[in-house]
Amino acid sequence: MIATFEHVQMVEKAEELAKMIWQSELAEDYHRCLYNLQHDPEAQELIRAFDSIKERYEEVQRFGKYHPDYRKVTLETRELKRKVDLHETIHAFKQAEDAIQKTLDEISVMIGKAVSENVKVPTGNPFFDSMTSCGGGCGSGGGCGCKAS
Repeated sequence: MIATFEHVQMVEKAEELAKMIWQSELAEDYHRCLYNLQHDPEAQELIRAFDSIKERYEEVQRFGKYHPDYRKVTLETRELKRKVDLHETIHAFKQAEDAIQKTLDEISVMIGKAVSENVKVPTGNPFFDSMTSCGGGCGSGGGCGCKAS
């Protein structure tokens, strides 16, 4: 690919946009919450415990209800997941992460739509995916027949 002056300008603008996002209050909140999460020993212990039980849960799921520890491991997993979700530091981090992800999704959709209604913009966000008829976020009008509206 040959870099044209126009291409270089677009890359520079993208870098400016990335820098603006990096310096925003949303990003500052995200980094503060990430730092708090990484330095909260209780949260780290919960995450390690959840990762550990997740492996046991996957093992049990292979055999389903026929595994002798199915009920026990399933119950422990749900209880630990609830503890993780309700932990203050982890919850704050997830909220900050969701907020910045929503902003990044909005920007991606805006840029994609500015180019063409048929540009594929994978967001992984049901809100943006619902803007297309297939619900998959493709908007291509191809095999699934959907078009971004």
